[in-house]
Amino acid sequence: MARESEFVPLNDAELRAVIGPNSRHVALIEDAFKVLVEAPGGGVSVNGGTRDRSDARQVIEDLAKRAALGAEVTEADVRAALGQARGGKGTPGMAAAGVSLPGGKRGAIVPKTKAQAAYLDMLGRCELSFGVGPAGTGKTFLAAAYGASLLRRGQVDRLVITRPAVEAGEKLGFLPGDLNEKVDPYLAPIWEALNDILGAEDVQRRRDKGEIEAAPIAFMRGRTLSHAFVIVDEAQNTSRLQMKMVLTRLGEGARMVVTGDPSQIDLLNPRDSGLAHALRILDGVKGVGILKFEASDVVRHAMVERIVRAYDADAAKGRPTPDLEDPA
Repeated sequence: MARESEFVPLNDAELRAVIGPNSRHVALIEDAFKVLVEAPGGGVSVNGGTRDRSDARQVIEDLAKRAALGAEVTEADVRAALGQARGGKGTPGMAAAGVSLPGGKRGAIVPKTKAQAAYLDMLGRCELSFGVGPAGTGKTFLAAAYGASLLRRGQVDRLVITRPAVEAGEKLGFLPGDLNEKVDPYLAPIWEALNDILGAEDVQRRRDKGEIEAAPIAFMRGRTLSHAFVIVDEAQNTSRLQMKMVLTRLGEGARMVVTGDPSQIDLLNPRDSGLAHALRILDGVKGVGILKFEASDVVRHAMVERIVRAYDADAAKGRPTPDLEDPA
């Protein structure tokens, strides 16, 4: 196959994002597609076979788009773009998601994979959304970012964050401190996301005013959550009764997103997982959206994706799966 060259024009910021620290990003691209990428000035030159050049150019252009939007381009972003290019999916820009998210400390927040773009689109369309899949796919971070954007624009009055008080056998009653001190460690990923997006001072101010609220699912009983964006995190550890209870808290002008990983159930009886049950009975219900992330959507360290794939392969060998639903 003929190895030819094509030039991709880039400005300085885009070029820095594509090259990466110590040329790490460009080295990943070269290794993935067996191409040679050079920077003669004003852009990069890609040398290789026709298909390899096309795939490499797609990744380069995706990274350049992220840089143009002001987003920080990390090695995880490069690996995500490589995975999407190999799968022929393409990495979406912000326009593909159809939403506007606030910028974080590291620049604009944009979807890194096709699944993330579809997830954000679903959050905008559906009153009740489910985002399920392995750790590192961004389902919780993006839910927090979307909720923060609604709160900042005044489209909701409150951001309510809840989760079951189950974690490898621990119970909140045995932890020291008041309710916030008990709950906060369990919601660390969400607080980190909100602090990144809104700033720690603004988050604390909004918590003091009651605009951001965190509580265990048990504290949702008897309430009606109106004009709020509700995040139900780690939902795989809810019981069926808890899931029904929290889903029926939705009031006027409210939206809810439920996130979880069905492969990480900490309940004594995995069959009682309210998440697996809800996914089965609510699929196709008007106003409900379900998006299932896969290992290829993991945007953390490359090792995380390999670990997820190893566990998925082990589960596929005939062992009981997390969705242990009895036949209807």
